[in-house]
Amino acid sequence: MIFTDATIDRLAVHYIGNKQNGGALLTSKDEQVVKGEMKAMLTESLLSRFVNCHERYTFYHDSSLEYNEVYSFTKNIFEDQSVLYAESVRMATQIFGVSLHPKIKPGELYVAYFTGIDDDGTLLDAVGIFKAETKTLFADMVPREEDIDLQLREGVELSKVDKGCLVLSRGEDQGYELLIFDANGKGEEAQFWKDKFLGVMIRQNEFVQTQDFLTQTKNFVTKQMPDDFEVSKTEQIGILSRSMDYFKTHGSFDREEFETEVLHHENLIQSFRNYVEPTEGFDISAQAVKRQARVFKSVIKLDKNFHIYVHGDRQLIEKGYDEAIGKHFYKIYFDVEV
Repeated sequence: MIFTDATIDRLAVHYIGNKQNGGALLTSKDEQVVKGEMKAMLTESLLSRFVNCHERYTFYHDSSLEYNEVYSFTKNIFEDQSVLYAESVRMATQIFGVSLHPKIKPGELYVAYFTGIDDDGTLLDAVGIFKAETKTLFADMVPREEDIDLQLREGVELSKVDKGCLVLSRGEDQGYELLIFDANGKGEEAQFWKDKFLGVMIRQNEFVQTQDFLTQTKNFVTKQMPDDFEVSKTEQIGILSRSMDYFKTHGSFDREEFETEVLHHENLIQSFRNYVEPTEGFDISAQAVKRQARVFKSVIKLDKNFHIYVHGDRQLIEKGYDEAIGKHFYKIYFDVEV
């Protein structure tokens, strides 16, 4: 997704207190005037938060999409941009109504309309919904006659706004496509933003499919394999390494091909099939592979003294037991010490 030519056309801002803690709902009288340098800076700051958001979500409701209030507000804005302010007030009222947990922080609600967003070659409009909860202290130098006055001001750093949702103008009948972030998204706060306010569910796309399958593979190798087979750490690392190599060198996933190239043995393949959910072929997401590579670490942890990182041929590492001192050991072969 490319935001280079995107621009913010409309913006409304309101203050949302915590209803449970006696906070107030303060709505502005009209839209904010956004133009010139401020327009460009707001566009860049707000949209930059979605650069690393690869999961796609969609609005949903158990009965009908029409009962999802934020979906209806957004749909009205897409149909007529001039109603953005009125619908933003309804959003503010909605989010205030569900701000019932004492840990939910008060803050400003920003509702914006963007145009010119490039999603894989398709230009789209979008409605952005943001909540800023964290204040930052800024130093402001004010020139005076023959002097400078230092003033401290408290405000929101928009490039680090806490919560956000970007609703793309596509897939209206299926609940649109959404990108979401939540910097404080743990426990009750995560439930508040995604479930109680937005009402969303994750869409199955290549990023989610790649991430889920790699997660299941890692869990199988590290948790299930030791129960089903007598397997060494180096053998486990070998399978994890081959799994990651497969996803790095293939553009699409084929289950039988993966099992043959990575698992090799029929009894291991059968155990894997029993553990991992049935999966059809899918396109592999390079972003998901890159993210999962961080947790596919080929590390052997030995007590609290040593970590052995295995990056290549696991045949060059040998495990043994020294009966004389009653301890296990690893023997490592190499050509050159770098």
